[in-house]
Amino acid sequence: MSGRTKMQPSWHKHVEADDFEAAESYLQLIYTIKRSAKYVAALRSARPARFKAKDIFRASQLSRLGISNLRVARDRRKIKEGVPLSPMLLVRDERNGIVVVADGYHRLCAVYESNEDAWIPCRIV
Repeated sequence: MSGRTKMQPSWHKHVEADDFEAAESYLQLIYTIKRSAKYVAALRSARPARFKAKDIFRASQLSRLGISNLRVARDRRKIKEGVPLSPMLLVRDERNGIVVVADGYHRLCAVYESNEDAWIPCRIV
């Protein structure tokens, strides 16, 4: 990051409705349909929280997507233009000791690239 200005992303106050649908679709790959539905219902009513981009990466144990990823590039462009992003949706998988990024992986990658210390609003259950 040397020599570059750290960008501070703008955020929507509320999670976009289709993000809950995307989260449920993803969670159904990991959990049963019934458990996925319970997680999404809990996410809908969860209180807003916030965590630093670098900490979400550490807790999720995910690797960053490359600079050429089209969705990351789209979100990076939104950050540069000041277009608000939707908060992330996270699920604590205590059994495996990780945080599952149910929705917002591409946003996380874009934010981390522009400022790893940026606070990311999210809902977490």
